[in-house]
Amino acid sequence: MKKIADLDVEGKKVLVRCDFNVPLKGAAVQDDTRIVEALPTIKALLERRAAVILMSHLGRPDGKAVPEYSLRPVSERLSQLLGREVKFAEDTIGDSAKKLASGLKPGEILLLENLRFNPGEEGNDPGFARSLASMGELFVQDAFGTVHRKHASMVGVPGILPSAAGLLLQKEIEYLSKGLNPERPLLVCLGGAKLETKIPIIENMLEKADTILIGGGMAYTLLKSQGKKVGRSIVDENNISTAENILKKAREKSVDLQLPSDHIATDDFKDPKKIEQTGDDEIPGDLIGVDIAAKTVDKYIKSIMKAKTIVLNGPMGVFEKDEFASGTRRILEAVIESTRKGASSIVGGGDTVSAIENLGFSKDGFSHVSTGGGASLKFLEGKALPGIKVLG
Repeated sequence: MKKIADLDVEGKKVLVRCDFNVPLKGAAVQDDTRIVEALPTIKALLERRAAVILMSHLGRPDGKAVPEYSLRPVSERLSQLLGREVKFAEDTIGDSAKKLASGLKPGEILLLENLRFNPGEEGNDPGFARSLASMGELFVQDAFGTVHRKHASMVGVPGILPSAAGLLLQKEIEYLSKGLNPERPLLVCLGGAKLETKIPIIENMLEKADTILIGGGMAYTLLKSQGKKVGRSIVDENNISTAENILKKAREKSVDLQLPSDHIATDDFKDPKKIEQTGDDEIPGDLIGVDIAAKTVDKYIKSIMKAKTIVLNGPMGVFEKDEFASGTRRILEAVIESTRKGASSIVGGGDTVSAIENLGFSKDGFSHVSTGGGASLKFLEGKALPGIKVLG
């Protein structure tokens, strides 16, 4: 896979696929993290006198021009961050885009309108890909958050133009690869609501991890598969046998797969009137498990502090409510402390990033916080990602 350092970009028009799928409020960007993460690649190309044409999607406009999903606010924020003009095309492959791209000079920047305003993007239409490619001479892939999508800008354009990985994509691959080829001991901490969504990553990590910690709603399916009482907690009934097989395989592989040994439980997680800490790993019949409790937290923290590589994906409970956020908060604190002492910590998944932000932690406390939720999951599952595979 080529890197941007391998491309002769001077005086060339370079198409860069970014991930500017950021939250907007009216005409303002609410969180510019993904824009900031794209700056190193953009600056590197500008320093080498390239004419930079940026393209991205935003939201799900379903192939139609929807004003609230326009990338214009992104162009304005990017202009502020770079301290220079960012030209904006009112379309993707229409007259505005072609005219601005044709006249773009080395050292100038152009951002195209939302790619998903055209149905050819998500449809991976070859004609749309050719029209995008016709505006540039080289292609740089820097949208890690979308590399698991087989869309026109992700796989069609790099199939036409000489292509390379941008600096953000390189960084994502470097850190996430540490989770697959780790310094040991490797600890994987998984949470989230449904076991079904995490089965592939669990199965892949059973081949690699020394320790796996399970929290969140997915833990109750695994506990029920052991015959434990889980009350009215969320259970993936269709995957009880899969849960049994996961636990069996962990024993066969000598992986230390740990489940909660006590819980925070409530009568209603939306409007709780009763909150209890269970004395053991079973939940009374009228209650719902919503967080890991003290014994589990202490047990998990001991394991975290022994690890050299930590992969964290998913919260330990319903962290959006203060009453049920303690488990997630304390696990994040432990991962940050372990990182400070020399461990490598890799955070993936949108819910995990939301928990970090909502609970007031800095992303700087972790070795790497991935910009791609679904993409990071697929990567850690060991899947080939179309947007990376096409780069060679």
